[in-house]
Amino acid sequence: MTGVNEFGTELADFRRRVDELKSARALPGTEPLPTLDAALFELQHAVDVLWPRVEALVASKKPSGDHSDAREQQTLRALFQRLPVAVALLDRDGVVRRLNVAAAELFGIGAGYASGRALTGALAHSSRAAFRSQVAAVARGEGSRSLRVQLLRAPHGETAANGELRVTLSELRPPREQRSAVLSVFQLVAHAAPSALASTGTHTGVPRPGLAEMSRHTELLDVVDDMAAELLVSSSAHEATERAAAVLHERFADWVIVDRRCTSGRLRRHTVLGSGDTAHIREEVAAQDPSHVPVVADAAERGSESLLVRPEDPEALGRDSAGAPVLVSTEVSSLLCVPLTVPPSPSGREGRTGRRTGGRTMGALTLLRTGGRRTFELAEAGAVDRMARHLALALRRYE
Repeated sequence: MTGVNEFGTELADFRRRVDELKSARALPGTEPLPTLDAALFELQHAVDVLWPRVEALVASKKPSGDHSDAREQQTLRALFQRLPVAVALLDRDGVVRRLNVAAAELFGIGAGYASGRALTGALAHSSRAAFRSQVAAVARGEGSRSLRVQLLRAPHGETAANGELRVTLSELRPPREQRSAVLSVFQLVAHAAPSALASTGTHTGVPRPGLAEMSRHTELLDVVDDMAAELLVSSSAHEATERAAAVLHERFADWVIVDRRCTSGRLRRHTVLGSGDTAHIREEVAAQDPSHVPVVADAAERGSESLLVRPEDPEALGRDSAGAPVLVSTEVSSLLCVPLTVPPSPSGREGRTGRRTGGRTMGALTLLRTGGRRTFELAEAGAVDRMARHLALALRRYE
């Protein structure tokens, strides 16, 4: 019990130092680098001193029902979550096991969503291979590493140039586990002088959640309302498709792709709206066979919806005529693909052709966001699903 009590005292001191670092970071005009260096020192202390003590306590635990070591592990987990720097615990393949609050804010994803997913999905494609290789090397016991990587999207309100990160990787052996894990620390690389940053008065905090959610909800309602208005004044299936794509383009998504089923039953690419400086890529996307694009084929054939945030599979949007993955050439950060499905008609009702019209999938609507734009969220996916159903009903009207 003496060892446990001493360890508890050491943990309490560690937590007090972390709280002081958090308070220091919140002071206006504070130089961030000394505070960050101190935080990294404390983190290294947790790896080199505190965690081995936890392993020793677990190894010496007797089956007497004493749960003090479990309580200490809970304390360590709480400290991990409250560290003032972005920290992630990864396996040798770069899959997230734990993500603290600062890291979740940096990458713009929830800790629960990130667990079990590869962290490379949050990095630019050019940085993923090097990051995976270094993580694997550290997990093999080849020593700590440090490298620079690029975020797929720049963090909101930060002064770092283009979301560049410095990553420090260290090997860690969790208690009662045979395989090593990799503790990774992420620091934004600032390219402006501290005095310049102070003079600009740039605020690096994230928006207040309540206001942001209310604003996004209002924007979604406006988009759904405008979509309904455009479909009501359309006079043909072609016009309805074009008007619907125009409502969503740039205002809601950087790329809007509409694929419709022909009378023969085959999918045909009908509309492609992309970024203004990507005319050649737009031509390649327009020339694709939709049936060879995995997410579109899943939506049109099986009615499956796809919401991919920082997608790992470069083949999700198929390839262009030169064999290059479209997902990479368009620099997609998030993808949303929904089927254009006509709801089942009441019993006995038929369309203009005399055929039953219930539950048919008439094509697919694919939306892409690129670069530093905010990724698609579940609420937005639900709104797009409604708009796709409205478009499908408009298309059925002109059959």
